Amino acid sequence: MSTPIPLTRHQGLEALELRAPDGASATLLLHGAHLLSWKPAGAGEQLYLSPKSAYATGQAVRGGVPVIFPQFAARGTGLRHGFARTKPWQLVSAEVGKDDAMAVLRLADDEATRLSWPHRFEAELCVRISGRSLEIELACENCDEASFDFTAALHTYLGLGSLLDASVRGFSGLHYWDSIKNSEERQRVDLLLPEPPLDRIYHQVEQDLTLTEEPVGRPARRVTIRQQGFADAVVWNPGAEACAKLADMPAGGWQQMLCIEAAAVDRPIRLAPGESWAGMQSLVLE
Repeated sequence: MSTPIPLTRHQGLEALELRAPDGASATLLLHGAHLLSWKPAGAGEQLYLSPKSAYATGQAVRGGVPVIFPQFAARGTGLRHGFARTKPWQLVSAEVGKDDAMAVLRLADDEATRLSWPHRFEAELCVRISGRSLEIELACENCDEASFDFTAALHTYLGLGSLLDASVRGFSGLHYWDSIKNSEERQRVDLLLPEPPLDRIYHQVEQDLTLTEEPVGRPARRVTIRQQGFADAVVWNPGAEACAKLADMPAGGWQQMLCIEAAAVDRPIRLAPGESWAGMQSLVLE
């Protein structure tokens, strides 16, 4: 037996407050299908959300999990990072089940989207929380009469007490595009110690990733990151100089976050008419 979750408002925008029976919670905006918060059962906030972020129609929220679609960054002729993160999505369902809480939102093309990306589509975002796990699935169906290509990402901002205490494992042996150096590189060692500015697109990511934070005098925190359907993983931190130029982020905010994004960038996804695609990122607090 499931119980519907009513719409509420957050910062003046329509939102869903998901709460699973075990106490896990999340906040999801209809604006951009933007996940703002994730608190696993018995634990605190796991995502970074900028205190200077704007909450307004047509503007992207800084932090949480922005949905990047149908274009990653400036890799195309459309809007940088696409339009999905700034459009209102429609509520399909939101309910609390026996062991979880889940919401599904939908975005379809309209006159405005077709100005920058001339294709007919339907996209859905599904967010599910249970215990210490979060699952985010992005799906797209080609409703057009011709094939189209797109790139996409779940731009997950993971919150940190301090970037200096963080490391990531799981990239060993993988090739990546370094957007800072504009060169193709290879990860030689398993342990990645983030040294900003950091902007890398790792290719063919099939194994689990582990974000570890080991603060002095406090217990370590480990988040396992898995992805399906997304071939790439983006690791990003702007560093001090670039962060100071971001109007919607405090100057020191770079020290409290690290983006680890499930992405389809290197090889755009092609859908024939009527075809569908889905990609998922799951996070588990160990």
